[in-house]
Amino acid sequence: MQTVEDYFDWVMLLNIRKIAFGPTGDVFTKDNLQKTYGGRLSFLDQDQKGVSPLLDVLLQPNTQWVLLGTMLLGMTSGVLGSFALLRRQSLIGDAMSHAALPGICIAFIIVGSKEMIFLVLGAGITAYFGTFLIQTFVKHSRIKTDTAIGLVLSVFFGIGIVLLTIINRSAGGNQAGLNEFIFGQAAAMVRSDVYIFTGAAILLLATTFLLFKELKLITFDREFAEGLGLPATLINGILMTMITASVVIGLQAVGVVLMAAMLIAPAITARYWTNRLSVMIILSGILGGFSGIIGTLVSTQISGMPTGPLIIVSACLLFFLSLFIAPKKGLITKAIHLYRLKKQTSEAQVMQSLYELHEEEPRAFTSEEIQDARPITPIMFRRTINSLIRRQWITTKHDNSYQLTSSGQKNGYRITLNNRYLQLYSMYELQFAHLPMEKMNWNFLSLPKEDLQPFDELLKEHDMEPLSEKGGGHR
Repeated sequence: MQTVEDYFDWVMLLNIRKIAFGPTGDVFTKDNLQKTYGGRLSFLDQDQKGVSPLLDVLLQPNTQWVLLGTMLLGMTSGVLGSFALLRRQSLIGDAMSHAALPGICIAFIIVGSKEMIFLVLGAGITAYFGTFLIQTFVKHSRIKTDTAIGLVLSVFFGIGIVLLTIINRSAGGNQAGLNEFIFGQAAAMVRSDVYIFTGAAILLLATTFLLFKELKLITFDREFAEGLGLPATLINGILMTMITASVVIGLQAVGVVLMAAMLIAPAITARYWTNRLSVMIILSGILGGFSGIIGTLVSTQISGMPTGPLIIVSACLLFFLSLFIAPKKGLITKAIHLYRLKKQTSEAQVMQSLYELHEEEPRAFTSEEIQDARPITPIMFRRTINSLIRRQWITTKHDNSYQLTSSGQKNGYRITLNNRYLQLYSMYELQFAHLPMEKMNWNFLSLPKEDLQPFDELLKEHDMEPLSEKGGGHR
């Protein structure tokens, strides 16, 4: 992000001819420049410097406007990006942002100045037209969605670059500053721009809140929504219009190239933390706003570092953090859960093997005999044996053989009985289909006695009854 001094130099160079028309003695004075630019520049007094670099920057009005603008951009993009993600339309945001570039150029050519309200309007028209073309191609031709998106994205972006080149070659075109819309230049935001962003953000968030139930219905089941009599086509049009608006207002900060990431990153990050749509939308908005704040603050501390890309990097870092540490879907959490499941399964296999061997002959058994009953990898077998010894379920003999302890016999009996119930369930699945075993994590021993009675009868019928918990005779 540009510092205030850099911004001052940039504006002064672009407008040196305009300033030169003023009185010579007043051209480079603070009062004349502030009068000329109407609050766009913030001057630091020498006695205010040195307290804290970050605090000094935060006290500048220019930084405050940029911070507010990027936060609002992140919030609206995160909220509306959630619907785009769940509807599997995330890449449409990329097409919208690229399709907006010709609209920006056409609006500048018509108006003749860089008035943000007209540029946003022009960008919105061409972005929405690009979305309309994508949907038309998919509906009325054999073109797939990804092909239609790529076609519209490339054609509109190419037209935008051609128009941008024409503008830059025209008289005064170099002062247009339209190039910043390609990669974004958040530091160029001023108060009037943020006013537009604020109004748009409030309108978009309020509409999302008011139409939440309807948007939820068409996102997950459009046919059901139509069956209820809802105007699904109208609601879908409103949603696409809101997504288009969120893309358009973010172009100045993030740019055409990176805007799609602002729709995708916060939404997919929030998806790792919750399965509820309402929570996902709120969390996505918070993450998007936080990304905007972090990216802006970092750019103020690194000279010459662009704000837009740093916002995207911040959003992506939050995604990768969630990818690893999210409580239910994170890779680390899944790895821990998988390890525990493997450990639990290995312990159950070893315990059942020992118990069933003990049923045939009550003695200690070697590692080879246990592994012959149910093969386990040597490393996992050694870890399992050590774990069972620590839990005092098995004991080691002098010849490196293993035998169940009294507590081990009780647990081995329960494990064996539960697994034999599972075998019977698989054999007579239709008979026991009414039992909610999946919700009970396949723990048959927690079933009421009346539900277990048919299983016990089948155990006797198939001669599958395990020995009693004490290791002698059947139950």
